[in-house]
Amino acid sequence: MAELAGLTALELLDGYRRGALSPVEATRAALQAIEERDGAVNAFVAVDAEQALEAAAASERRWRAGEPLGPGDGVPTSVKDVFHTRGWPTLRGTRLIDAERRWDEDAPCVARLRETGAVLLGKTTTPEFAWKGVTDSARHGSTGNPWDPSLTPGGSSGGSAAAVGLGMGPWSVGTDGGGSVRIPAAFTGTVALKPTYGLVPLYPASPFGTLAHAGPMARTVADAALLLDVVTGFDSRDWSALPTPTRSFLDGLDDGVSGLRIAFSPTLGFGRNDPAIERLVRAAAERFRDLGAVVEEVDPGIEDPVEAFHVLWFAGAAKVLEGYGPDARERIDPGLRRGIEELGEASAAAFLDATAVRVALGVALGRFHEAYDLLLTPTLPIPAFARGRDTPVGWPSPHWTSWTPYTYPFNMTQQPAVSVPCGFTEDGLPAGLQVVGPRHADRTVLRAARAYERAVDWGTRRPARPEAQHPRPGVPDAGSTPAGVPAGAPSASRGRTP
Repeated sequence: MAELAGLTALELLDGYRRGALSPVEATRAALQAIEERDGAVNAFVAVDAEQALEAAAASERRWRAGEPLGPGDGVPTSVKDVFHTRGWPTLRGTRLIDAERRWDEDAPCVARLRETGAVLLGKTTTPEFAWKGVTDSARHGSTGNPWDPSLTPGGSSGGSAAAVGLGMGPWSVGTDGGGSVRIPAAFTGTVALKPTYGLVPLYPASPFGTLAHAGPMARTVADAALLLDVVTGFDSRDWSALPTPTRSFLDGLDDGVSGLRIAFSPTLGFGRNDPAIERLVRAAAERFRDLGAVVEEVDPGIEDPVEAFHVLWFAGAAKVLEGYGPDARERIDPGLRRGIEELGEASAAAFLDATAVRVALGVALGRFHEAYDLLLTPTLPIPAFARGRDTPVGWPSPHWTSWTPYTYPFNMTQQPAVSVPCGFTEDGLPAGLQVVGPRHADRTVLRAARAYERAVDWGTRRPARPEAQHPRPGVPDAGSTPAGVPAGAPSASRGRTP
């Protein structure tokens, strides 16, 4: 079962096609991995084993008849608990939402997963309203990193990254409004793509507006490309949805990077990196030269847009609370409340000024990509830090954006960006390389990430069973957890129908 849980989606599908593997076996392996491993990391808020096995049995019958529904039929999959899912509550990590209300509609990506025959296992953890770069909430507790459960997996799609990293289903779908699929991918040694805005439709609309993307999370670039095939597709409920792609994102994926013009910017001109991260990302950029790309170290000539991002981000956060009553602020994550009070009550003029900064950033990076096909950066400047904290111990800022300077700029510009593993620190913690392209260059971004992935073995490494690990000396324990957030708290619905 452990070996089966370690297979990629493409390996499973090949086995189904040949009759060598069964969707029921694969689903049982994923459920067993959840049973054995999720207690250490708290990746799931709910698991529906009965429904998953029923879906797997239906998939098995289709494969035996030679009539799979689509390219993802029978793949065990999870979805972040911000996507509406018919029959399951969508609680978004908050106590403000009533689980007993009617849940009778699928978000576009969930509908596409059902249409392809994917086996939905359950829903994964998120911080409250997916507002920050780590994963903890008063409702569901904190989530741990597969490589060391005393550390954070990042966020806000941290539950999805932990699930994928530990073989609890090879696919998950997350959201990314400021780095929320790429941050946990970097911290967990997995792969995640923030596609061009609108390629994966969103409904209901995110409170963070056009900063928010939905994207695939997987253990390999090829799996992420196939999942992107599944979850794209025009949906009339999203007014900004792009047309359905006309060919698979697997087409040309292995064509390599020879001749591509690639810029390497280790800091974007304003960041600072942990020495281990700097070393690993520089080595990754050098590998692209070995693969035939023309690589130049150059900054894109932009300033840190964090102040404008804060205005847009926390204005959205303030708006989402309006429907929960006048005392809603008193019942949410204290960090979210602080951010709204400090940064979320901007005037209309300030909001328009922030939008103007965003437009100028998009123009600058659009011009930059006239000279360069791709841009390489670290995904993050630091490795994973203590679980249950918004920032590392002793960090000079309380804001999660202060340690994610390379992710949120590309939400403002809506460009595609993928995080792919690029090595491990001396402490055995993963690092991520970010590959960014101009808008609509998702195929080129995936092709470059795939070329790098095939040239190294970082993505093949897997964490040990998390229950066999122990906090490293000097790493703060659950005592660092914010008030009201029980580190490692079990999911209330694990093992039961949500």
